[in-house]
Amino acid sequence: MSGNTFGTLLKVTTWGESHGVAIGCVVDGCPAGLELSEADVQRELDRRRPGQSDVTTQRTESDSVRILSGTFRGVTTGTPISMIVFNQDADSSKYDRIVDLLRPGHADYTYHEKYGVRDHRGGGRASARETIGRVAAGAVAKKLLREQRVEVLGHVIEIGGIKAENVSIDQIRSNVEANPIRCADTITSKVMHDAVVQAKGAGESLGGIVEIVALDVPPGVGEPVFNKLNADLAAGLMGIGAVKGVEIGAGFKAASMRGSEMNDSFEIKDGRIHTTTNNAGGILGGISTGEPIITRIAVKPTPSIAKPQKTVNIKKMEESELRIEGRHDPAIPPRIVPVAEAMVALVLADHMIQNGFIHPSRLDRKLEGE
Repeated sequence: MSGNTFGTLLKVTTWGESHGVAIGCVVDGCPAGLELSEADVQRELDRRRPGQSDVTTQRTESDSVRILSGTFRGVTTGTPISMIVFNQDADSSKYDRIVDLLRPGHADYTYHEKYGVRDHRGGGRASARETIGRVAAGAVAKKLLREQRVEVLGHVIEIGGIKAENVSIDQIRSNVEANPIRCADTITSKVMHDAVVQAKGAGESLGGIVEIVALDVPPGVGEPVFNKLNADLAAGLMGIGAVKGVEIGAGFKAASMRGSEMNDSFEIKDGRIHTTTNNAGGILGGISTGEPIITRIAVKPTPSIAKPQKTVNIKKMEESELRIEGRHDPAIPPRIVPVAEAMVALVLADHMIQNGFIHPSRLDRKLEGE
């Protein structure tokens, strides 16, 4: 097992390192007949691109994508889709100075213990730049979902303990991309922004919570036991670096609720069965209910901080002090939004192919019996 491939029928393999020549992905299992251009993918990559504001890393990358295979005349062919992004602004000098010092909160120690060798430049494979491949693949999944009128939206709801008020779907659609924090509550986003800037100035970083909502997922998507929809969503989201927790629907709040409070009562509305509340987060028994699927992720503070930290020199096997230099996000939540959306989209598209909502070979065909 390499741990570099995710999915069952719709699979994505990501490859590349932070300071390597390039980074990218291979998407296998996308049906033929989907209109797909580099502009479709670039639109998503631009959302996670570094250097966008004073609350992101100032590494300057265009993150321009090239589709190398899997499309012909702007349409997918059903064969593997390979995409590449070349690294242009890697500066390894700051990392060469601390090559033998284990960075607290990073994967330096565990990669060393597992492989005996590691790329110390920018974290190598464990860098956030690995998510370029996820976002590129997620762009394909999002287009597949749009064919089924399914929409995936993410937004920041908390940073550094500062929480946004309840926001509407319309606010998420209109406000998230209009501010660097990607918080739909425009007033709170300014408070969050000031907190991130202050933390950055103090050599610190902040964590937060991001919510991802999937709209118009039909009922019946998912599996009942080991491949539950919620289980695969949790696996996809927990597989993102910096994510330390996942909850669905009421999440951990469910532990303190009574059954009468937690249970979502059923009703008939517009000729369809709905629930009056959505504490289940759109999933019951591992299968979608047709209500919005609501997931949240806990994102840890960026481990690369300017403050001195206690560590170990792995070559000399002696305790030491570490001061990290370089360009880092003072808070990860704003840039993790498109990454989290991508993973949710990949899981949903994969399950919809598995369950017959999307034909596995070509989009202009329906499954027998339909």
